[in-house]
Amino acid sequence: MQVMSEGSAAGGGLRERKKRATRAALTEAAVRLAAEHGAEKVTVEAISAAAGVSVRTFFNYFDSRDDVFVLVGAESGAQVRQALLAAPAGLTPLEAVRDALAAELAEAEQQHELWRLHGEVLRAAPHLLVRSLGAHMADETGLAEAVAERIRSGPGAPPPDASPEERRKALDLYPRLLAAVAVTAVRVSVDHWCARQDERAFPEVFQEVFALLAAGLPAPPA
Repeated sequence: MQVMSEGSAAGGGLRERKKRATRAALTEAAVRLAAEHGAEKVTVEAISAAAGVSVRTFFNYFDSRDDVFVLVGAESGAQVRQALLAAPAGLTPLEAVRDALAAELAEAEQQHELWRLHGEVLRAAPHLLVRSLGAHMADETGLAEAVAERIRSGPGAPPPDASPEERRKALDLYPRLLAAVAVTAVRVSVDHWCARQDERAFPEVFQEVFALLAAGLPAPPA
């Protein structure tokens, strides 16, 4: 669910927007340099110079050189969780997750090239790919926790007389499953759209994927 977007939280103050812009510039510089030269040959100094900032500024945003490749759009997970928890109470958990992710992916079509290059960089650097998968799992866990919090405090919370098993399913199993399915749905949407950009806009593909989930994944007509 890690997306590269500097504008997804446009409601922030000027300082926050500048911070997001700087982080996005560093990420883009790193990805483009790594795609051209190989991640192992890219230095913090080169990334900083390409982004027009100092090395000291780089380390204000990332703890190490590898983090700029692995933690792409690290703030997006927090923004999705905040949007999920703030969603109207009348939405189902799936609808709330869908809308939170849709808002975060609003700039998807502008990010296509950078996503493609980032994928190439990760595939060429196995250690970065492993770390990236770990970051995705952390995002998924955070999303599941937000789903559980929404259920716990919303109209769909388990009733007081619910059995321990019913509460476990509502507050543990269901959130984990929904988070995993939603993250997979995003990946499928992006992959499908990237392969067929001339056919449909990304939001259409994204909404269709979640409509299929909401319908219980009915079998397509023969």
